[in-house]
Order: sequence, then structure tokens, then C-alpha cells
Amino acid sequence: MTLLRVLLLLVVVARLAELVLAWRNTQRLLAAGAVETGRGHYPLMIALHAAWLVILFVAVPADAAPRWGWLAFFLFLQLARVWVMASLGRFWTTRVISLPGAPLVRRGPYRFLRHPNYLVVELEIVTLPLAFGADWIALVFGLANAALLLWRMRVEETALATRRA
Repeated sequence: MTLLRVLLLLVVVARLAELVLAWRNTQRLLAAGAVETGRGHYPLMIALHAAWLVILFVAVPADAAPRWGWLAFFLFLQLARVWVMASLGRFWTTRVISLPGAPLVRRGPYRFLRHPNYLVVELEIVTLPLAFGADWIALVFGLANAALLLWRMRVEETALATRRA
């Protein structure tokens, strides 16, 4: 199996594991009285990310030579992803879930940025295709993901507004 195929397989496995963790956290939060907002964009995000992986698998030659700098940056982003998830702990989900009265997380990367997870995701969407010379995939999916993330950030800011006050 080629490096690209191994990486895609690892990304798929990691994302599926994250979906399981997110589902568990979501169920716990909802049981504790949390509220979900912005359901409308969620299926679009799932579809975009799935399409991104499929396009990478189909459109990029399996034996594409890696651009090592971009690949190293993508691997660094995986550490940043874990840092974000660990910082949010039981509050990490793939949906916009807010538990009224719960303090906002202000540790880890949340000390520096309001939405570090979205920055990491956007950079991943762009970086992995660049790591294998698929610049057009980086551009198309990077722009589409950025548009969805802007929508999601507005939804999330609205959901968190009462907790910020």
C-alpha cells in the first residue's frame, strides 16, 4: 500500500473513532440539559468531509510523490487536533452543543483562539491535498469548507453568547 493510501486509511479510521466519541459526548451533554443548535449545516459538513476523502482517493494517483514539508505540517496538525479535543474533554463534539451555565473552556489552544478546532480542520482540508500535489483539491475543498465554517461559527457564537455574558 502506498503512503497516500495509508494516510487516507488512517484519516478515515481516526475520523470514524472521533464520530463515536463525539456521539457519546453529545448524548451525555444532551442528557445533562445541553441544547443543540445549527442542525442544518451538519449534514453538509459530513458530506463535504466525506467527499474530500473520496476525491483524494479517486483523483490523486496512489503513487503520488509526497511534498514532505506539507506532509510534516499535516502530521503536526494531527497533534493540534488532539490538543483541541483534550482541552475540550467531555465538551468536544462534532455538533454545536451548548450546556447552559457551564463555563466556557479557556485552556489549551482556547487560551489563544476562540475556534482553534475550525482552524485545524481548515488547514487539514488544504494541507493533505497539497502534500500530494493536488492543489486544485486544496483550493476547491478549502473554499467550500471555509464557507461552511463561517456559517458554523456564526451559529456557535449565537449559541455561546449567553454563556459569554
